[in-house]
Amino acid sequence: MTWSEADHLDCLQAERRGYAYVMRQHGGLTSSAARETALERYPYEPDGDPYRGLVFHDEAWHWAMLAIHGDRYAADHPGPAHPSVAYRALAEHAGRPVNGP
Repeated sequence: MTWSEADHLDCLQAERRGYAYVMRQHGGLTSSAARETALERYPYEPDGDPYRGLVFHDEAWHWAMLAIHGDRYAADHPGPAHPSVAYRALAEHAGRPVNGP
């Protein structure tokens, strides 16, 4: 599937929002620190970049939990192994899935 630039930017913003939410709620970061880490995790990649959007193959919840708990987070921290209801509500509020157009 080929995404338009608008679709890519919408997805990028949604993933940044989800990542920042998890880093605040589960990682204990301040709002500004969480936004900064989200921007670092999800930089803008120009159209034509061969790996553009590759980070979208897993949702922000997964990437944030890896950053907070390490790569065994699902086994060592089974409570947050799956996205919370509040995290899913971010997508509903935006009117689209948190991951994907």
